[in-house]
Amino acid sequence: MKADEGKYNIKAVSNMLGVQPGTLRAWERRYQMIAPVRNDSGHRLYTDEHIRKLKWLVSKVNAGFTISQAVALSEQEHDQIISGDQNENQLTVLREDLLYALMKFDESRAHDLINEAFSLYTVDKVLVDILGSILIKIGVLWEEGRITTAHEHFATSILRSRIGILMHSFPQNNFLPKVVAVCSPGEWHELGLLIFTLYIRRKGFNVIYLGSSIKEGDIQTVLDTVEPKFLFMSCTLKDNLSRAKDLIIDLEAEYKDLAIGLGGHAVNMMNDDEKKGYEKNLVGLNKEDWEDWISKALNMSAN
Repeated sequence: MKADEGKYNIKAVSNMLGVQPGTLRAWERRYQMIAPVRNDSGHRLYTDEHIRKLKWLVSKVNAGFTISQAVALSEQEHDQIISGDQNENQLTVLREDLLYALMKFDESRAHDLINEAFSLYTVDKVLVDILGSILIKIGVLWEEGRITTAHEHFATSILRSRIGILMHSFPQNNFLPKVVAVCSPGEWHELGLLIFTLYIRRKGFNVIYLGSSIKEGDIQTVLDTVEPKFLFMSCTLKDNLSRAKDLIIDLEAEYKDLAIGLGGHAVNMMNDDEKKGYEKNLVGLNKEDWEDWISKALNMSAN
């Protein structure tokens, strides 16, 4: 059978993608993104190429895009498959172009580049390797006085809006432990925490996201009310690191079963001496580290 010959009926495709037949027919009718062939009885038959395109569209819808947005992104992609060095080069160019657009206060261009990133890569890769990387770069530039507070606020606003849309699109698994996410005392740079929170929300955790630093003593009220298994704190500025450490000591003494994770730029820059006594709290730099930390914490709670 040739690759361009139809071999899947609409019921098989529906089961394969988890999309109702009526929805598939509506997508085809409204957006003409594929044109199934017909058998002698007039029934739709889908090719492997149709399945590939539909799987791509479904992945974008599951990531929080509307079907019309997903179709638009598909058209931008021009069905180009990027791999190897070409993939890494494209990733680097996207990062640099997006950073440049943010530093030029070019909101339209920034959104176009973020859309392009989601059309080419998985949600996790965009979050960690593009948005997360840019976040760190902006934080360093701001700390070194090479960009203004206006630049930092503008970039934060754009990235927060896109990440926030995604965050609320993922279902939560009530059988998984509850999580509280908040910036450490005195810390107002919340984007890193937001990216990490979206990552664990994608895994189904029930996350209560508090954002930037809250009033001293309020975190205990939240913990008493929610009774979470995990507390994640983010610290971007080194000046706030000692207060974050002190809070960990106080909370671990008060909440024996609470697993506390600490991350952020300032945490990642800690030397070996600064890490002593807090090794179990450090969530790491990337999603592999995060996955490992969560897995270990869950195993400890089960024992």
